[in-house]
Amino acid sequence: MTEFAVWAPLPNRVRLDVDGRRHEMTRHDDGWWRAEVAADSEARYGFLLDDDPTVVPDPRSARQPDGVHGRSQLWDPDRATWTDAGWGGRSIEGSVIYELHTGTFTPAGTFEAAIDKLDHLVELGVDFVELMPVNAFNGTHGWGYDGVLWFAVHEPYGGPDGLVRLVDACHTRGLGVLIDAVFNHFGPSGNYLPRFGPYLSPVASPWGEGVNLDGPGSDEVRRYIVDCALRWMRDFHADGLRLDAVHALSDRTAVHILEELSTETAALSVQLGRPLSLIAESDLNDPRLITPRDRGGYGLTAQWDDDIHHAIHTAVSGERQGYYADFGSMSALAGTLRNGYFHAGSYSSFRGRRHGRPLDTALIPATRLLAYTCTHDQVGNRANGDRPSQNLDPGQLAVKAALALGSPYTAMLFMGEEWASTRPFQFFSSHPEPELARSTAEGRKAEFAAHGWDADTVPDPQDLQTFLRSKLDWDEPERPGHAEMLAFYRELIRLRRTEPDLADPWLPHLNIAFDEAQRWIVLHRGRIAIACNLGVETVSVPAAGELLLGWGAPTMGPEATLLTGHSVAVLRSPGRPTQVR
Repeated sequence: MTEFAVWAPLPNRVRLDVDGRRHEMTRHDDGWWRAEVAADSEARYGFLLDDDPTVVPDPRSARQPDGVHGRSQLWDPDRATWTDAGWGGRSIEGSVIYELHTGTFTPAGTFEAAIDKLDHLVELGVDFVELMPVNAFNGTHGWGYDGVLWFAVHEPYGGPDGLVRLVDACHTRGLGVLIDAVFNHFGPSGNYLPRFGPYLSPVASPWGEGVNLDGPGSDEVRRYIVDCALRWMRDFHADGLRLDAVHALSDRTAVHILEELSTETAALSVQLGRPLSLIAESDLNDPRLITPRDRGGYGLTAQWDDDIHHAIHTAVSGERQGYYADFGSMSALAGTLRNGYFHAGSYSSFRGRRHGRPLDTALIPATRLLAYTCTHDQVGNRANGDRPSQNLDPGQLAVKAALALGSPYTAMLFMGEEWASTRPFQFFSSHPEPELARSTAEGRKAEFAAHGWDADTVPDPQDLQTFLRSKLDWDEPERPGHAEMLAFYRELIRLRRTEPDLADPWLPHLNIAFDEAQRWIVLHRGRIAIACNLGVETVSVPAAGELLLGWGAPTMGPEATLLTGHSVAVLRSPGRPTQVR
């Protein structure tokens, strides 16, 4: 016998349909309905609510073989085949994370195809693979942030069995796995949850219907979120989660949902005997996210740091539009790298108000912030999805890489960045509903037209070619120019692993020199100096030592190094490595 259960406090009657056979369910005082019936291990099932004859999927469905509108299918995680018993996990702090989108990472766009490219990541030297959302969403392809069945694995990628094989293959190669989880809103198609219970909040997210975290019935909704999060780490052996847009979580309770997630993740980590991480995407510049719980914080492991991205990107590229307006100077770059946040109680012209709060750098190590030059957001949410490698010269790309990977922060790359991919990463969707497809395309064009872009140049997200254009070209890494960039990235990552001074996570130990007019900057990390020339003219930079890595043929002198325009020198001076506390 198999027990079926569903939380459904709203309907007065719930029936279970298993392979076309219908069974009455029994309601309990807590709003849960249960029934035990004989069922095949891969039975297709769903629920009928009140007198509606439509069979709707299980809110906690593990598998949706026919899409989010179809019947759910039983899937037993205990029957999955694992070979990673020797995997002890690893901490993300100080690591290098590689963000990828399963559908565009390879031509086939599946978990199985991604396995074939893992050796590339091992040779690159990264520590973790971060998968953009793999939960079930409507359509065949999309970014995944419009999921409606959070427990299910997107079937076109390979479903739950495919995800098991990918995670297992990563662990076999020494790679950790992070999964992008979206708990701040539901997608626009296939969301049957409001028929079961009070899942929705009157506070809408900018991207869809908000989640009820603090209203009546929210205890079970919060449990839904926590159970989903723990499931990725327990049943699929993920090493942690990236939590999408946590600033959109509207929660007025005394124990914020993020603190609750942190507490339960820590307990699961002890139970499993391996580290588990939670990484927040947040634009709040709020240190509480990554402050330990015993110090009054939420206790998350780390957070994305867009200020670092903006400071590096604007200083190198010269772009100043939108939220880049306050960045761009060498002073802003140095201050952000030194302090973790640029806006730490300062006025934000983009927001029209003060923003952020200072980070206690004596308490919070830099490794709890992620530094990056590309993400799916910072590429894909440009009007044309163009990468820095499509607009900047190789020297500028090398400068950006050196500043991010040479910093004390946990580092993250976006797929293809390491060889300066020329393929865009555009916003794409495959909504089968004509009205939703049309509104998505029109909304995208209107959004960018309002910011001065020619609407006719914005790719149609529903056009299949938009999706196909975004797939990586795996012939590029061996081509001239791309191969050199890949070698540079590999060496930068190798130095992070082998140079003790580059493992120091404490920002008070970071010294930065720069020249606003000549546009050079030097990060001093113990004996290591990362010297970068962001300008076009050759400059003499006050940093010297043994050349460990260079871009642009630097000339070393006894007290200074000559850097040509858009170039980098990583230097090591004599002496002992810094003693890290």
